[in-house]
Amino acid sequence: MKTVLLSIALLAICFAGIAIKIIFKKDGEFSGTCASNNHLLNKEGESCSFCGAMPDEKCKKPVEQSIA
Repeated sequence: MKTVLLSIALLAICFAGIAIKIIFKKDGEFSGTCASNNHLLNKEGESCSFCGAMPDEKCKKPVEQSIA
């Protein structure tokens, strides 16, 4: 029973951390690269629908500099 409660508590902490990150990020966006760079997600070789980058290019979205 202790293991189940500990697992639930750890999952709750993880979800809370993600939620806090989304709340404090500008426009609630996750940082990272385009999904088109991942060959498992883009098997057809299409360009990114967000920034237009091809699978062999870096994300064309400007990197936002934040002071933490």
